[in-house]
Amino acid sequence: MIDIKLVRENPEMVKENMKKKFQDHKIGLVDEVLELDKLNRATKLKGDELRMSRNNLSSQIGMLMKNGQKDEAESIKKQVNEINNELAENEQLEEKYASDIKNIMMKIPNIIDESVPIGKDDSFNVEVQKYGDPVVPDFEIPYHTEIMENLSGLDLDSARRVAGQGFYYLIGDIARLHSAVISYARDFMINKGFTYCVPPFMIRSDVVTGVMSFEEMDAMMYKIEGEDLYLIGTSEHSMIGKFKDQILQKSDLPYTMTSYSPCFRKEKGAHGLEERGVYRIHQFEKQEMIVVCEPEESYDWYNKMWSYTVELFRSLDIPVRTLECCSGDLADLKAKSVDVEAWSPRQKKYFEVGSCSNLTDAQSRRLGIRVKGDKGNYYPHTLNNTVIAPPRMLIAFLENNYNEDGSINIPEVLRPYMGNIDKICKK
Repeated sequence: MIDIKLVRENPEMVKENMKKKFQDHKIGLVDEVLELDKLNRATKLKGDELRMSRNNLSSQIGMLMKNGQKDEAESIKKQVNEINNELAENEQLEEKYASDIKNIMMKIPNIIDESVPIGKDDSFNVEVQKYGDPVVPDFEIPYHTEIMENLSGLDLDSARRVAGQGFYYLIGDIARLHSAVISYARDFMINKGFTYCVPPFMIRSDVVTGVMSFEEMDAMMYKIEGEDLYLIGTSEHSMIGKFKDQILQKSDLPYTMTSYSPCFRKEKGAHGLEERGVYRIHQFEKQEMIVVCEPEESYDWYNKMWSYTVELFRSLDIPVRTLECCSGDLADLKAKSVDVEAWSPRQKKYFEVGSCSNLTDAQSRRLGIRVKGDKGNYYPHTLNNTVIAPPRMLIAFLENNYNEDGSINIPEVLRPYMGNIDKICKK
């Protein structure tokens, strides 16, 4: 959510930002919220005037009663009661305007960074840099489900009977590999100075609407029936929610945290061969990182965060590239975002395995996160980034470490988490 002061002072810039995001259907919201803001400020001014008038009249009542002027005092009491009734109506109107303004402001997208490429959808995203040489071996690499099944590590049929489409059983060495990469990612981020955290896996609706747009919530979140609780789609939601309605001390910034959690997503509209298997699923596990920092430091942290993901994947012998997200591919709260994509030697192309985003102060405004400053409170910037998200990350790992005989190489950094074995072989 952006500052309404920005809308007042530069409405055309806010409208232009909507056009850059190809959200022309929202342009009318700017004039609508400005009219409501005008009415709200007039209502607040009227309320201040009514309170001042009431206070002035109330101060006269005691003096009149003391002087024996009871009739005059009673007449003023009636005026005070009339003002109280008018003030009550005025306060109700204030609440309505404030609520209507907030609802509209939460639909207005964050101002994108000037460096963001302009484009309607992800086909306009721009490659920034490649890391590692993408290799295609001279032997065929099977589809990832076949690799796992040949190693007795995946059971989709049983999962469908138990939970339906979009779920899985990981078994044996593949399940151990899954846990190993999570543990390695955890320690990797701790060694970068991040504080490890296991957050709540459910959050309330006021946190949900604070961390994402309404459109994202509808497409992603599972609601717990009969409860004001939602299953998290990523631990970033509950990690940022941890600071909701808090006034932070300037000396405590930045907060740098890495978190583990299971994640649950509806994944509406998933289809096609590459959407099957364990690529796009309803349940997965994830290591995440978040930063809450000074506004002037957020882009330094942004560059550090995505570079950590690149470094981690390269340590596992997986070539990756970074892709700058275009304006139309940015969710409403994001000012700038970069995807990290891993090389698939089977598909001979890259695919997304993580995303790093700077939300500037849009998320902290929605959640009421402030910093106590020397000249008043202000909003910090918030950022989030995927460290790893298996089992999708496992697809890249298996393909890039696959041998012709069907075995899987275990990179040296991962061996301590795998009982010091250097290969997974068919048993």
